[in-house]
Amino acid sequence: MRLIPHETKIDFIGQSRICAIVSAVLFAGSVLLMGVRGFQLGIDFAGGPALQVSVADAAGPVDEGDLRTVVTALGPGYADAVIYRYDSVEKRMFMINIPLSKEESPDLELRITSALAEALGAPVLRERLESVGPRIGAELRWNGLWALMLSWVLILLYIWFRFDLRFAPGAVVALIHDVVITAGVFVAIGLEFNLQVLAALLVVIGYSLNDTIVIYDRVRENLELRGATHIADVVNQSINQTLSRTLLTSLTTLLVVVALVLLGGPVLRDFALALLLGIVIGTYSTIYVASALLIFLEQRGFHTAQQA
Repeated sequence: MRLIPHETKIDFIGQSRICAIVSAVLFAGSVLLMGVRGFQLGIDFAGGPALQVSVADAAGPVDEGDLRTVVTALGPGYADAVIYRYDSVEKRMFMINIPLSKEESPDLELRITSALAEALGAPVLRERLESVGPRIGAELRWNGLWALMLSWVLILLYIWFRFDLRFAPGAVVALIHDVVITAGVFVAIGLEFNLQVLAALLVVIGYSLNDTIVIYDRVRENLELRGATHIADVVNQSINQTLSRTLLTSLTTLLVVVALVLLGGPVLRDFALALLLGIVIGTYSTIYVASALLIFLEQRGFHTAQQA
């Protein structure tokens, strides 16, 4: 299936200077926001109590949204609660994570179970109470950061081996660009940064890399036919030739992600939003960051012998 005619000649690279300025401003702004405002860390990274409760059958059908309505009304701190179903629907078990210390809310367990029992009209039993300490939260933060950096290094090596050294920096810079700007948006609008969002960023890295490899593969084929004398024209031609595939992949993925954003509820909202931002930014960066940097390096003689 081809949405775009094969002979299409859109001048993507002609806009690369303007897009480079836009990317630089967004990247710098994201880094500045992260440094000044910092992340609103979820309980996975910040630490706090995790209360597991079970709801009696007398309450009737109940889901995470019902519990969240009650818990968030308890006051400051409780509004940031993370609630998810702990087991099967039949067992009616829920985990409630609250970013508060015991000093900030010493009666947290009693307040939550009493409020839920009153609102649901049925007993709510405390199954267990655990705590994610600051040390564990710090370890998770560092592990997440190392996972991102390790993925960038391995991708750099893979692209170098798969294509050529001149292809590798553009792919990695594009991925760093995607992650930083997506994270910057989360900081700007005050959304929580948790393990779900980190997982979404890793998914975005894979998605963006796949799109970049498709274009790079076509660039390599066209370079073999036309040579690198007119590298900008070759890259432009390659982007146009793969445009149908890019649009089909991006649009079908976006349909699913938009559905998750609109219908997935609060539990999936941040995860889906990170995916949505990452897909849009990743599609853009494949053309205007990865491909543009390839041209920049080629024009300055930065290359090695191509590898299959």
